[in-house]
Amino acid sequence: MGSTSRSHKPNEWAAKNNHTHLIKDPFIQEFVKNCSFPKNAEDIEEKDKKLLFKLDENIENPIHHILAVDGGYTTVEVKKSFPSSQIAFFQFGALLFKKDDLDSLSQKPFIFPEDMQKLHNLQRFKLAIPIRNIISKDQKSLTSSVRKIIYDFFIQKRESNSFMETLSWFIFEEYKDKPLDVYILSNDPNNGVGSGKIELEKTKMSKDYTFDFGSGVIYLTDVFRLDEAIDDEQGAGGILGYLTRLIEQVILVHFIRSILKLQPALLKKFLFITDGPLSFSGQTANMHKPMRELCNYLLENEALFLVGLEKSGAFVEHAHEISLPKEGKVILNAGHFILLSNEYIYKYIVPGDHNNMHYGSTSYYGGKVIYHSADGQVIVLSIPVNNKEVIKKPELALYQNLEKILVNIQKLKCDMYDDSIIPVALANKLVSLANHPSKILLEKFAANGINHG
Repeated sequence: MGSTSRSHKPNEWAAKNNHTHLIKDPFIQEFVKNCSFPKNAEDIEEKDKKLLFKLDENIENPIHHILAVDGGYTTVEVKKSFPSSQIAFFQFGALLFKKDDLDSLSQKPFIFPEDMQKLHNLQRFKLAIPIRNIISKDQKSLTSSVRKIIYDFFIQKRESNSFMETLSWFIFEEYKDKPLDVYILSNDPNNGVGSGKIELEKTKMSKDYTFDFGSGVIYLTDVFRLDEAIDDEQGAGGILGYLTRLIEQVILVHFIRSILKLQPALLKKFLFITDGPLSFSGQTANMHKPMRELCNYLLENEALFLVGLEKSGAFVEHAHEISLPKEGKVILNAGHFILLSNEYIYKYIVPGDHNNMHYGSTSYYGGKVIYHSADGQVIVLSIPVNNKEVIKKPELALYQNLEKILVNIQKLKCDMYDDSIIPVALANKLVSLANHPSKILLEKFAANGINHG
């Protein structure tokens, strides 16, 4: 029999001068000419430096413990003959440190295995979901498979309670004297986008955190709206980043709830760190509202030291731009920090019209800050602010606990990566799924374990 192997087909090629057609095109030339780009340090006007402050390093430091959360994922092909069939494996880590241990580790340029023993506690959380051309048992579609698997991950018992119990506490604001009775879901996940709003009444929620509607079962985890970003044919690849950010922050909420439940006074001694800004992205962006409610409650009634740290992106690039000497001058000197206003962001970092745009208004629950530490670190961070209007007119008093957080961040320098700190660097190292050999081993595991029938 003759072979029709794809390996015998000629490779596609492109002419080496095709770019000239783009360069000479008047439409393309006009487009490039009219683009707006982020500004250089020398373009920053004097009046826009009014939100620049010097850190008082002698401020009282109440922090005794630090909890850092990070996560990552990798995708693998299940069958080599069908490379479109894919699974995503996630791993999340929650690292609990004593600040005293970190004070000694912060002086080391590298972290060795014996340093790992300094960890007071390390918890890993694992998840796998189908991405494309796979459905799970008893499910009729990829979308329903992903919904059910996320539900199963949340309902799983972890020591004394589950993430699902935390989610209910979070969504219905059970930490308040008067919790919410209803949560409004924008669409029925069984009928898809455009199906109309439905009410999730807490009194009608079953013991297994589901709701029985005529269209089918609705899980409490459907409040994340991830089903809206899944296509049964094109796959669920678009939700991976959203899901990672979401679960990282749910883990933080889970630990905050545990501390409040067991020993509320300890909350005043904890610094919570997450990798990335204090925001939710994509379909999960609606979660910024209940998260802001929780943060506001804690800031008003208990205590909260929470910070999100960014390692890359436009804000990090701008932070380095204003912290490096230009013509003998530095905009942001060592030991200083700057609050980023809506106007500043759109004027110098993310090109846009600040009069008609509100940065992060539908996804952020924190305000952004750039800090140039006394020892030369350049850090982009965000901390909770009580409402989305704060960044339009930032005031230092509205960024509660900022200086106490900065004092601790400065002490946690790690030279493993540029401008990284020990908790996040360690969390990343311990939970990341490297392409080799992790990906190869996961591919073999998935290929051997999946039901091919």
